[in-house]
Amino acid sequence: MSTYPLASLGGESRTGRLRALARGRGGLIAAGTVVALVALAAALAPVLAPYDPDAVDPAAVYQGSTPAHWLGTDDTGRDILSRLLYGARLSLLAPLVVTVTAGLAGTALAISSAWLGGWYDRLVSGLLTVAFGFPGLILAVVAAAVFGAGLGVAMVTLSIAYLPYMARTVRAAALRERHLPYVSALGMLGMSGWRICLRHLAPNLMPLVLVQVTTAFGYTLLDIAAFSFIGLGAQPPASEWGLMVAGGATGILAGRPEQSLYAGLVIVVFVIACNLLGNGLSRRLLGDER
Repeated sequence: MSTYPLASLGGESRTGRLRALARGRGGLIAAGTVVALVALAAALAPVLAPYDPDAVDPAAVYQGSTPAHWLGTDDTGRDILSRLLYGARLSLLAPLVVTVTAGLAGTALAISSAWLGGWYDRLVSGLLTVAFGFPGLILAVVAAAVFGAGLGVAMVTLSIAYLPYMARTVRAAALRERHLPYVSALGMLGMSGWRICLRHLAPNLMPLVLVQVTTAFGYTLLDIAAFSFIGLGAQPPASEWGLMVAGGATGILAGRPEQSLYAGLVIVVFVIACNLLGNGLSRRLLGDER
């Protein structure tokens, strides 16, 4: 049964507004603020970081929070706060490259498949189905065995792994858009298929692509961190959040979990913020009220 707020009932009206805020703009603004602050901290890392992230100080090994080192130091005396700030650069840049690459390639593949149809659409659909059967971690292991471990290899591997997820969702929407009356009208007016795809289909699908890329960004960051954690991503002494979690493992056994704890906490908060941002954009741009 539907309910409607009554202006005369001030308590119900305030409750309704609070619920709308929590379900709508409030969560979107909060998540967007977190993402923006982390991105800003990454961009201003040289200004904000109190120390060189790779500066080793044997006299300050495993120090707790002090006025000199707000978040303490790691097993080599490096400042954890400085490494988190500089680590945000690699930790954000790699997922950005992966999601943008997979998003653009997947969108192009999806639109061309929906427009051309026939054997090409069946071929693309079959390839996407096959690609779903190869987990990103397995691909990363194989790629590392062939090309060697590194962040670049992990980025290429994840771009391939995320492409079918992007393409499959956009293809379904492109098929619906392809059969709308305005597309037929544009064709009757003499507009070529490529112009229709570039000037009309692609812009109309951009909100969906933006939601997909935003949501995938958090999961990609998590995957990049996992690859670095097991030694397939960024390599020491690089400042990267997943690598910091792995490097702090010995500190946990020594009763100094700060490095792993803070890096892991930043990863969790950022991934949650990306998910909330993606959900908020989905509701605002796509009208998804789930």
